[in-house]
Amino acid sequence: MTPTAVPSPPEDVAVVLSGYGPVGRAYADLLRTRGDELAHRHGVRLWLGAVRTGSAHCLPRPGGPLPPRPAWGPPVALEESLDRSGARVLVQALPSSPAVRRQAAEEAVLALRRGVHVVTAAKGHLLTHWSELGAAAQAGRSLIRISGATGAALPTADLARSGVRGLGCRSVRACPNGTATFVLDRLAAGECLEEAVGEAQRRGIAEADPSADLSGEDAATKVRLLAALLWGWEPSAVRVRTEPVDGRSAAAALAAAARGNRLRAVAGASADEPLVVRVGLEETAPGDPLHALAGPEKAVVYGCPEAGDITVSGGRSSPVGAALAMLKDTLDVTTAGRFGFG
Repeated sequence: MTPTAVPSPPEDVAVVLSGYGPVGRAYADLLRTRGDELAHRHGVRLWLGAVRTGSAHCLPRPGGPLPPRPAWGPPVALEESLDRSGARVLVQALPSSPAVRRQAAEEAVLALRRGVHVVTAAKGHLLTHWSELGAAAQAGRSLIRISGATGAALPTADLARSGVRGLGCRSVRACPNGTATFVLDRLAAGECLEEAVGEAQRRGIAEADPSADLSGEDAATKVRLLAALLWGWEPSAVRVRTEPVDGRSAAAALAAAARGNRLRAVAGASADEPLVVRVGLEETAPGDPLHALAGPEKAVVYGCPEAGDITVSGGRSSPVGAALAMLKDTLDVTTAGRFGFG
């Protein structure tokens, strides 16, 4: 009789979480509530070794709850957070703002050079420090994953990085910003821009300041990052041309709806036009994957001439969606090197 294999005990993996806003809190909650499930299904028990903010630092007990914020200590250097926690992963749930761009870059480079994997939902430092981050990862033999920065729960980065590898992808055509899609559909229903944006904010789809969403800047940023993964573009060198969603868009949205079509803010890039990303308002017809989007859904179409178009769509635009993307990436970097189907 063949003896039954005894499963290996789950591996404990400490995580340092940088940033404790809505996305950071959602990520921390996922580790707390799903720890046993993740350990059973994936063989790793993820726990918060440290939480860092601009004004405070916390070292929770392994597997224990976070203490209340007043009990947190003053901020410390990242090296101390990593050393005291023994963390193997730095998770960045920082805002994508110029004010924290340098901090995010410096933290990520330091961690990567020390052999600590980085999972990030912040976009700013990816645009400005892409090559430096890549070199740091090479030096430390570490990994960096960016799903939360390119489409929240939608696995757009996974496809760009490895899912279409070898399939000859030549173009990207995307609606990667849920706010823009939601607002355009509300305009097509007869609402004015202020009403549509207000409803998006009330539902938690749009930020308090939706300017990056409506200007096309956010969509362009995501496609710049996808193009970097696909074709090795340097994001900081990409030229961007955008057409905003504004008060003048209502007439075009209504006219498209009258023809049975839908107006979409479409971001695109092509390997045949290097280092250019365009975002424009495009009338889409039934049968187009971007036409089928509902509410704040997102979609990316990878144009592979020989393999055929490959589309990924859906995905929740919310702090929980971004946190789930970071959890997926954390599992990816901590289970790398397994065998078989693992």
